[in-house]
Amino acid sequence: MLYRRHQSRIYRFAVHMSGSAAVGEEVTQEVFLALLRGGAKYNAARGSLEQFLFGVARKQVLRYIEKGRRQENEEDLTALRSDDDVLGDLTRKETVELLRKAVLSLPARYREVVVLCEMQEMDYVEAAAVMGCAVGTVRSRLSRARALLAEKLRAPKGCMA
Repeated sequence: MLYRRHQSRIYRFAVHMSGSAAVGEEVTQEVFLALLRGGAKYNAARGSLEQFLFGVARKQVLRYIEKGRRQENEEDLTALRSDDDVLGDLTRKETVELLRKAVLSLPARYREVVVLCEMQEMDYVEAAAVMGCAVGTVRSRLSRARALLAEKLRAPKGCMA
């Protein structure tokens, strides 16, 4: 029941952070295996179960990124879209792809705050709990991430440095 309730949000978070459906699947599996193995580490006084699961997912994704395991999979762009969103317009598809690439090009500390606050729709307090930092840190990183994204999206096509 816990898996069914939380799996899709954890998966989407991992895919948005890594850019890889395969990493998303592995991270999601590892999160729930970690819960089974070490559920005693979860403490309701420190936050919600969902925050705990996102925290585990965050650590797993950052390990993949740090170890250089990040794979550039262009497969299954639908993993980044909602099931009911049909992108019929080519311009919209290009915009979505540019935004996806811009988010993936952000440093991990900025990427994770964008994914949590903008894509997972967490508030600052929830994101701070997941990231293990102060609310002010979330606010400042999100502000910086938005500025970086705006800069990247203004750059000429092909210049996603």
